[in-house]
Amino acid sequence: MGFAKYHEDIVSRFVNNQYFQGAVEMNYYSVGKKSTYKKSKEKPTMSELKQFAMAEARPLPIIVLADNSGSMEGVDKIGALNAALKEMIDSLAKESRLRADIHVGIVAFGGTVTQHLPLTSAHAIPTLPELKADGATPMGEAFALVHSWLEDKSLIPSRAYRPVIILLSDGQPTDAWEELFKQLCASDRAQKATRLAMAIGADADETMLKQFINDKEAPLFYAHNARDIHRFFKVVTMSVSTRSTSPNPNQAVPIDWSIPDDDLDLDF
Repeated sequence: MGFAKYHEDIVSRFVNNQYFQGAVEMNYYSVGKKSTYKKSKEKPTMSELKQFAMAEARPLPIIVLADNSGSMEGVDKIGALNAALKEMIDSLAKESRLRADIHVGIVAFGGTVTQHLPLTSAHAIPTLPELKADGATPMGEAFALVHSWLEDKSLIPSRAYRPVIILLSDGQPTDAWEELFKQLCASDRAQKATRLAMAIGADADETMLKQFINDKEAPLFYAHNARDIHRFFKVVTMSVSTRSTSPNPNQAVPIDWSIPDDDLDLDF
């Protein structure tokens, strides 16, 4: 059964339920629509019910801090990162939005800090531009930008589920990152978020990356090649997908890092 049919069946079961009808009336009234249904005994149309159900889906933000400094140059690093990000977004875009609407945002830091992808519902993300490796590693400035995202209620409303924040880096920060890092980690929303990190290459600052992590069940993940980068994002995708379809998407789920190479669908 496809998602559209499944969604329609669920909504149809509540058509005659007075509580649900009242909720639809309230929803239409609150957004300022002059619905004739509110003053009549008619049942809402399937289109109205679908709009109400979809409006109730709460955002589940996924924020990626992606190191695209010069040291990330090469197919096994920046090339694999681009491919893994695209695969993750494509997979999340297919997830049901009945309970949670997965939003993805990417902050890139290489020479300068950019909003490579503003927080956007995964199903509405257009073709993702590829990251280019260049410049130094202004990680502190990237922390400050993510901090501002977390505090902006227009980007991440109070009704949103706990975010997932992912830090990926193969080198050491080249700016004054310590204080900005502390400010990020001290924020209430960052403390409630699930924070994960991946060290790319042998020169990564493991001490700092381990401080970023706040999930005791998720140790620092090491990526020594392109296959490891894909495995990391595959695991993250599976974890977020499980959360988004669970009865309580705010509840953390155990992360299983043991994905066989055969399940990665790689050509190398």
